[in-house]
Amino acid sequence: MREFTIGKNDKEMRLDKFLSKVMPDAGQGLIYKSLRKKRIKVNGKRITDGSLRLCEGDRLEIYCNDNLFLVLDGTKPITPIFDHILMVIYEDEHIIIMNKPSGLPSQAEPGEDSLEAEMRAYLMEKGDYNPKTENTFLPSLCHRIDRNTAGAVIGAKDAESLRILNQKIKDKEIRKFYLCETEGTPMPESGEIIGYLKKDEKRRRMVFSDTKVPGATSCHTRYRVLKPGKIATVEAELLTGRTHQIRAGFSHLGHPLVGDVKYGAQKNGKRTFQRLLAYKLVFDFTTESGCLTYLTGKEIIL
Repeated sequence: MREFTIGKNDKEMRLDKFLSKVMPDAGQGLIYKSLRKKRIKVNGKRITDGSLRLCEGDRLEIYCNDNLFLVLDGTKPITPIFDHILMVIYEDEHIIIMNKPSGLPSQAEPGEDSLEAEMRAYLMEKGDYNPKTENTFLPSLCHRIDRNTAGAVIGAKDAESLRILNQKIKDKEIRKFYLCETEGTPMPESGEIIGYLKKDEKRRRMVFSDTKVPGATSCHTRYRVLKPGKIATVEAELLTGRTHQIRAGFSHLGHPLVGDVKYGAQKNGKRTFQRLLAYKLVFDFTTESGCLTYLTGKEIIL
C-alpha cells in the first residue's frame, strides 16, 4: 500500500490519470480493476469512479503491489553530470527560458546529456524543484529545437504553467523567430515559404514539395532579409512547427543555410552546423492565460 498527498501540480487531475502516472507499469486494465475492487481510497472513502477530479490536499491510499509504483525520490540520474553550463536568459516563479547551445539535444533518455536534464538539475540545486515532494510532475520543456540549432527554449516549473504553455503553442499564441545565414539572398527579400514536408527515412532528412504528397504535412514560414549578400542574414518566423522546416524551406528556394550540407550547402572541409539561432520569443496571448497572464505582450530576445 502507498499513500499520496495531492499537491498543486496534481490538483484537478483525474483519479485514473493520476493512478496511471504513479503506477506506469500497471496498465489500464489493472488500474480499473483496482477501482472496481475498491482498492483506492480518497480522504478515507473508497472510490470506484476514475473520473473523479483530485483536489489539493486530498489523501490517497492505494492498495496495490509496491513494485508497480514509480519512484520520484531523487534517485534517478538527473543531478548534474554534464560539462555544459545552463544559460538562463529569463526566469520567474513559473517559467524558465534557456539558451540551448548547438550540439546539445533538447530532450534525451534519462541520464543522458540534454537541455531538459540540465534544467531539472539546475532547478533542484536552486531548490525550486524537489522530487521528494512531487507525485507525478517533472519540470519539462514546452517545445524543442533541433540538436544542432541554438537558441531560446521555454521550460515550465509547474504543471499549470506547462498546460497553459502547451496550449498557447498549439494555438500559435507564442511566436518563434529565428536568425539564419543563407547562401545568397532569397528573392523576394520578404515573403512566405508555404508547402509540404515528408521525411526521407533513408537519407534522414525532410523533403519539401509545393504540392501535397501522401504522408506529407503542411509547413508555413514567414521571412525577411535583414542583410543581403553572398551570405545573407535572414529572420524567419515559424507559423507551423515542423521538423527541419526552415532548413528544408530555404534549401527549396535555392538558398540553403550556411554549413547545412545535409540540405545542399557547400562543403568547406570542416564539420559544421547550420547557421540557425532561435533568437526571439513573443508571448502574443489573446485568450485566457491563467497564472501566466503577466507574460502577455512580453518579448524575450537573445
